[in-house]
Amino acid sequence: MKKVLITGMSGLIGGVLKDHLQALGGYELSALNRRPVEGVECFQADISDLAAIKPAFAGKDVVVHLAAYLGVDAWDQHLATNVVGTYNVYEAARQAGLKRVVFASSGAVVSGLERVPPYEAIVSRRYEEAPQEWAKVTHETVDPIGIYGAAKIWGESLGRHFSDEHGLSSLCVRIGRVTAENRPIAGREFSVYLSQRDIAQMLQKCIDAPDDLKYGIFFATSNNKWGYRDIEHPRRVLGYEPQDSADGYL
Repeated sequence: MKKVLITGMSGLIGGVLKDHLQALGGYELSALNRRPVEGVECFQADISDLAAIKPAFAGKDVVVHLAAYLGVDAWDQHLATNVVGTYNVYEAARQAGLKRVVFASSGAVVSGLERVPPYEAIVSRRYEEAPQEWAKVTHETVDPIGIYGAAKIWGESLGRHFSDEHGLSSLCVRIGRVTAENRPIAGREFSVYLSQRDIAQMLQKCIDAPDDLKYGIFFATSNNKWGYRDIEHPRRVLGYEPQDSADGYL
């Protein structure tokens, strides 16, 4: 049984991943959350407090770090959760001897490109203005939107540091738009949509990736015709095969 700790399990993606892994079997799950989560061992603590969260990591193999502050403003919240909290998760994992951190990054690290052609036309659904082919944005690109996007780049960079300095495997997933309705809702989501079963698959692929995969950044979207983010890289490295698409909702 692989022992997997999930931060932010009470959120949408955390709940989807919990249900997916429990249905598969072979995983012993626990949660690090600020409120209780039924059905699994749950450690209640705030990730901004390193001493408080350390007991949750004891004896675990992998942590999937989903907890985040998603607000537009409120620097103090971003600092506590997305900057200090992310560092604390990596450091607690290092101290406890975990093999891997799966870090929930975000497409917000490149969403600044949605202001310029051809991506601006694509996400605005002005498809007649889009070229027949366009360069996919790769995992090597950064152009963040807001403090949130910048903080996610910090998390990816921390993963590189902890991998290089401490040998801790760090796999960063730039997550697309996952909705409670499990379908695209707003216009740009037809480009960046990510179904619930596709994000569950991607995170499972990261949990189960070979131990010698020490660092990686991967975009996660479904197989969308109008997608601009590269998913060939996770397909090649992780074996990710998206099962869904936004196209049927156009």
